[in-house]
Amino acid sequence: MFIRRENFKQFIKFYPVVSFIIAINLIIYILTIPSEMRELLFTYGMSVNLLISNGEWWRVVTSTFLHADFFHVLFNMFSLFLFGPELEKIAGKARFLTIYLLAGIFGNVFTYLTQDPFYASVGASGAVYGILGAFAALVYYTRHTMPQLKQIIMPIIIISVILSFIQPGVNIMSHLGGLATGFVLGLIYFTPKNIIRWRNRR
Repeated sequence: MFIRRENFKQFIKFYPVVSFIIAINLIIYILTIPSEMRELLFTYGMSVNLLISNGEWWRVVTSTFLHADFFHVLFNMFSLFLFGPELEKIAGKARFLTIYLLAGIFGNVFTYLTQDPFYASVGASGAVYGILGAFAALVYYTRHTMPQLKQIIMPIIIISVILSFIQPGVNIMSHLGGLATGFVLGLIYFTPKNIIRWRNRR
């Protein structure tokens, strides 16, 4: 399910939204390599609760496209490369983009509501967890007809959540908020009728 066999051109053709998001994140990361540009982008783009409360609401969006270092962006984009294509194929381009963006945004909103005013964060992990949440909704709807899907998805989600609590420097609230947002959107999008249509296309 998550094994990619497409070549580079095929991947871009079949999964244009995933490809675009990965490209944007990598380009922005490259722009942050020079110290002056990094300072500028982080100053005006990272999620800082105090600044959000002062009206700089755009930070809940822009921070999802900023990453602290190379391994941060590498891990998030590899996760998107791994899990994103199948969801884009199932949900469609517009719905996939909605899940990704709203999960990232509400992950930051949840962080804003639960953390202290000086809490700051960057990264696309809330959006990535939104993808996992959407898959959890798909598991819920197909639990009787596709039990093998549950066997694949649920261990991934459980391990990912556990790692969120174990790893240092992780925005746990963004992960949980993104996961919950993706699950709710998945419940809305993946109705039994839509799932039947998707299975017929496979």
